Amino acid sequence: MSSLVTKEAPDFKAVAVMGDNSFKEDFKLSDFRGKYVLLFFYPLDFTFVCPSEIIAFNKALETFKEKNCEIIGVSVDSQFTHWAWKNTPVNEGGIGQINYPLIADLNKEISANYGVLLPDGISLRGTFLIDKEGIVRHITINDLPLGRNIQEMVRLLDAIQFHELRGDVCPANWKEGEEAMTPTSTGVADYLTKHTK
Repeated sequence: MSSLVTKEAPDFKAVAVMGDNSFKEDFKLSDFRGKYVLLFFYPLDFTFVCPSEIIAFNKALETFKEKNCEIIGVSVDSQFTHWAWKNTPVNEGGIGQINYPLIADLNKEISANYGVLLPDGISLRGTFLIDKEGIVRHITINDLPLGRNIQEMVRLLDAIQFHELRGDVCPANWKEGEEAMTPTSTGVADYLTKHTK
């Protein structure tokens, strides 16, 4: 499988259940040009690890929006199943009010184009950070039992935006507000001298 990193994110048009629970029939990824997008895939509605991730992304939604980033979830379920899951209380196995779109990938084409579709027809936990120009800048793909770290997605978005603004590169474990590296041999040597003692 070749990586999508540095390539244009595959566009798609699909039905989405929006934050207000309405159905949008012609939801397109390309409509988000000019914004960053965190596009994530999950296996199925009404399962176990998925609600913890979906709710955690929802709790962090304002943090992402402040950074001009939209969150979009995708699974191979129908829009009707998404709607039912959103309208089932958390204490009864639902996810409650989720304020970002959930995409119905019933024909599995989106999951296949992003390289996360398993042979049995469900998707791995793929996460794609896409920049304002529609270019994929980061990918992680987890196996089904492994939930994501939402704060790591925030950190990576910060790093992408920092690099775009400053031109500096972000070393291991870099966080917003910390010193980065000038991408020259001298800049790297200076950084490593100061930070690896």
